[in-house]
Amino acid sequence: MCYTIRMSSLADDTQWMDATDQAGLVARGEAAPVELLDAAIERIERIDPSLNAVVIRWFDHARQVARSTELPDGPFRGVPFLLKDLFATYAGQRISNGNVALKNANTISPIDTTLVARYRAAGLVIAGRTNSPELGSVPTTEPIAWGPTRNPWDTTRTPGGSSGGAAAAVASGMVPFAHASDGGGSIRIPASCCGLVGLKPSQGRITFGPARDESGLGVEHCVSRTVRDTAALLDATRGPGIGDTVIAPAPTRPYVQELGVDPGRLRIGLLDHHPHGGHVDPECVEAVRSAAVLLESLGHHVEPAWPAALEDTSFGSQFGALWSTNMGVSLSRFEDMVGRPLTADEFEPMNRAQADFAKLFSSIDYARALASVAQFRRAVQAWWTQGWDLLLTPTLAQVPLPLGSFANDAAHPMAPIITAGAFVPFTPAWNTSGQPAISLPLSWTAEGLPVGVQLVAAYAREDVLIRVASQVEQAQPWAHRRPSV
Repeated sequence: MCYTIRMSSLADDTQWMDATDQAGLVARGEAAPVELLDAAIERIERIDPSLNAVVIRWFDHARQVARSTELPDGPFRGVPFLLKDLFATYAGQRISNGNVALKNANTISPIDTTLVARYRAAGLVIAGRTNSPELGSVPTTEPIAWGPTRNPWDTTRTPGGSSGGAAAAVASGMVPFAHASDGGGSIRIPASCCGLVGLKPSQGRITFGPARDESGLGVEHCVSRTVRDTAALLDATRGPGIGDTVIAPAPTRPYVQELGVDPGRLRIGLLDHHPHGGHVDPECVEAVRSAAVLLESLGHHVEPAWPAALEDTSFGSQFGALWSTNMGVSLSRFEDMVGRPLTADEFEPMNRAQADFAKLFSSIDYARALASVAQFRRAVQAWWTQGWDLLLTPTLAQVPLPLGSFANDAAHPMAPIITAGAFVPFTPAWNTSGQPAISLPLSWTAEGLPVGVQLVAAYAREDVLIRVASQVEQAQPWAHRRPSV
């Protein structure tokens, strides 16, 4: 009985404690790793029925890890953690990539990815997987395989995607931070929807080894409640893996040493409208303009300016061959994993349609798409060589949308893409350019919905983002804001 009372108390005491502080409890002997884990499990079992964020659980395995004398003495020793259900394999544990066929096949991963191995070496105790849309292809988290994840701030709305399960778990206090990935905004979108910090690192900052190609659009990191957790986890996981060919330059010092450092007077461009002339919700505009005022009050120079290449409306059509081909490759790999072709109801309509589109493109179309990516990347990055330090934008063009806004419909399979284009015009460019970008929770609507703002730095300058994010966090804290769920 005493143990139960203690666990209940610890679950409450640590619910809003960040990972750095939880690791401190273990380091000082004030809590054992298994106690922190059990506290997190208690929260997951109590909170998750209303959110559907943690869809794969291996609590017994996690308890064995937490009790083991071989738990690594890394910077986050004993801190509970969750992996996104997308690509990040953990040896001996389930993964579905949001796909119903892989879910039903109970697919078990044979190896750790290099990143997961680094999480384990950092001392994190991984307890399960968070919900992800199939292949992370839409900015919501409503896969047919697992059902919708709900936003802790308003359970009728999306938590964003594709790392929506991770964001919902962190925003509701189940765990202090969680693995996330970003191929077009999938760290920053849910961070904005759920009131979190979401850093998309530079391309090549964190390895995709040992199997995935690091030259694509995706990157991996986390969603967190504090800038210091984001910085410390980046220190623990950054760096190339064996065979990587895209490698971001190493920082001059650990990222945690950028916390609280005066960034100096920075020149910041402000983009407060849709670069292609589309609609932006007034509350998103107000959020980014308020952030501009805050940054000016901190000594920075902010003025309307942005890379002209962002206004190029032709890029999306040039990019189609690349995106659809990647989807076709993923479908083929899923079929290899289950050992048979996937039926019509085992691959979601939008993803199936894009995989089918790939058959209409030639190898020349694909090569032209790759060339377009390179041209766009150079044109965008050139802006930072003209004396600019950061670009400030809204993270999203709309506040979190109602669940069902991105519904799969076999009769209109591309409808979710059209909705996504209006929702997320500010995030995909930085996956294409490879630059680091961070969403910060600086505003809330009158209804209590989070509204993030995005800062973008030059390639490999996460240090600048962390300095400024730390400065902003101190000037306008958000840790006291908590959802009621």
